Amino acid sequence: MSARVVLSAGEAAPWFKQRSFANPEYSFDVVGGRYIVLCYFASAGDPHSQAAMAAVLSRSDRFDDDFACFFGVSCDPADESEARIADQYPGYRYFWDFDGMIGRAYGVLPQEGEGEVGSDETRRMWFVLDPTLRIMRVIPFADDRSDIAELVDFIDRLPPPERFAGFEIQAPVLILPQVFEPKFCRALIDLYNQHGGEESGVMLDRQGQTIDVTDYSHKRRKDVFLTDPALIEATQKRMIDCVAPEISKVHQFHVTRMERYLVGCYSAEDGGHFGAHRDNTTIGTAHRRFAVSINLNDDFEGGEVGFPEYGARRYKAPPGGAVVFSCSLLHSVSRVTKGSRYAFLPFLYDDAAAKIREANNQFLGASVRKYSREKTGG
Repeated sequence: MSARVVLSAGEAAPWFKQRSFANPEYSFDVVGGRYIVLCYFASAGDPHSQAAMAAVLSRSDRFDDDFACFFGVSCDPADESEARIADQYPGYRYFWDFDGMIGRAYGVLPQEGEGEVGSDETRRMWFVLDPTLRIMRVIPFADDRSDIAELVDFIDRLPPPERFAGFEIQAPVLILPQVFEPKFCRALIDLYNQHGGEESGVMLDRQGQTIDVTDYSHKRRKDVFLTDPALIEATQKRMIDCVAPEISKVHQFHVTRMERYLVGCYSAEDGGHFGAHRDNTTIGTAHRRFAVSINLNDDFEGGEVGFPEYGARRYKAPPGGAVVFSCSLLHSVSRVTKGSRYAFLPFLYDDAAAKIREANNQFLGASVRKYSREKTGG
């Protein structure tokens, strides 16, 4: 019998990047924060598949991108060429899995070289994921189509996404007041206003390189990079004294290096925000271990840091206070609706990760800053 991946409840759902109806490279890792129904129906030309999609399309009360969203997966090129299916917003999106990458990752298809895409080896299935992208239920298609009713009944019995664990849970983040003193916060804000910020992009991998791309729909922030050695050293000292010890205590991770000395500004005038993302999912950012977000002021509205996999709660640290979190966590910054949020936004890592960063220097595009040996000590 052909070898397959077998997924079951409690396991992490495989992440992937695949071509979708509306996106040439859709990153599945950013969809957390709601229930996910991934249906590998194989072909929209099949009556069972048609019934399955009709059932979920009739439940827009559930598939609204807040409570849940639906991802259908086709491996039949005719579904695209004949326009049998199309995204519907909110709630419904489709992947083209003509190379079988998703199917093999989820056990719908045998492993590479052991079954053709769209052949009789294809096992059509439903996968229900929780907001942290862990498997909740796997439901194979049944000959009598009872799988459809089973799926709908399961979705109907789910609690609100923020209570998926049975109660509300807090994001695994550190909140550290008094990392920067008021005078130092003021000095960094003055530095930003003296120079004015430059638009900040998002990191993407394209053709084997990490590049910096401007996408105002996903991110709007302006940055100023620190160049004064004394000022850089002052930020390093505060990381060593105030942040690194807490990371060591809570995560047993020894920080030795620091990346990116910048003051960022999310302004209401610009519609400042940052959509849901992770900070270490490209070749050029794979070394990043912890992100630090230090507010320099509090006279603004919006601009809060959220972690959608763990509920709707958002965090606004006091001036000089830090929100510290793993770069692997899905997070976002809500739109600033009044004033401007100034923040110091470094990444922390260790010597082992520095070797990864140095090795990946060759894969950085021209617009991405090359590796340099900044250290936070020890």
